[in-house]
Amino acid sequence: MKLSSFDYNLPKELIAQKPATPRDHSRLLIYNRHNQNTRSDFFYNLPNYLGPNDVLVFNNTKVIPARLILTKPTGGKIELFLLKPFNKNIWHCLTKGKTTNNTTLALANHGPVGKIIKKFANGQCLFRFILTNKKLALFLNRHGQTPLPPYIKIKDTKKTRQAYQTVFAKKEGSVAAPTAGLHFTSKLLTALKKRGVKIEFITLHVSLGTFQPIKTEQIEKHKLHEECLTLDKATARRLNKYKKEGKRIIAVGTTSCRALEALSDKNGRLKSAHKEINIFIYPGYKFKFINGLITNFHLPKSSLLILVSALAGRKSILKIYREAIKNRYRFYSFGDAMWIT
Repeated sequence: MKLSSFDYNLPKELIAQKPATPRDHSRLLIYNRHNQNTRSDFFYNLPNYLGPNDVLVFNNTKVIPARLILTKPTGGKIELFLLKPFNKNIWHCLTKGKTTNNTTLALANHGPVGKIIKKFANGQCLFRFILTNKKLALFLNRHGQTPLPPYIKIKDTKKTRQAYQTVFAKKEGSVAAPTAGLHFTSKLLTALKKRGVKIEFITLHVSLGTFQPIKTEQIEKHKLHEECLTLDKATARRLNKYKKEGKRIIAVGTTSCRALEALSDKNGRLKSAHKEINIFIYPGYKFKFINGLITNFHLPKSSLLILVSALAGRKSILKIYREAIKNRYRFYSFGDAMWIT
């Protein structure tokens, strides 16, 4: 399949620069795959469509302030973008600026932060921090910046950092938010539970690879970077029970979807795990575990758009996106939501 088949034109003014307020007041486009009907509503009305036969699976990863602006020994500025931990105080990072192996980077008015120990051709490196564990987390929270996508132009403030975090975020490790979860409020989650909806959590630490552009015209040749996934035994056991009972399994976000599908065997049974995954879902894929997906509107020619096309069909998705543009839906991370049922 050609990457160009997953392209569309989006007016720049429809790229959301901030979330709806309250966040569950975003719009919701509902698409029924079986009769191909669509309807428009608001996200806070989601409980009206769900009940005791439904299971929502969320990704409870927490975004870290992954972007650091540091200084080289020459005085030049360089951006260090943390991707994922490698070993103890060593991280896989992206660098913007010229560096070499053994370059020590410092923070203004703070001193040395660490050293580049290995450079890679793709702009990535291994960086050894002086600080470790909890001290590094405290350092990032104080000096790091929120890793907002480049199409969001608002300043990095405390309010922005809160907006780019789900209300159920718990396990630190992501460099990008699982944005479908941003629509949920504590009040909405309570309302869903009162309706009898089952709520479950997995943890997939979102890496930059999920959002990196696809550079191969033949999409089957694209490979996603690995991301760390954790599903505990108790949660896997409950989800398997719900699936066996015929309940509707709805993944909240493409990260939850990929996690569930990666851990599901050919018979549609989940296995608990703590491992790296890089599953790339594109049209032709047979979904083994999920029955539906709540997601945002994604960038053209992205792996996320290709995933939702695998679930709903490429032509249907592009038609729905045209409808959403016509009706002035807001797109991307802070935008409106879509439920594929």
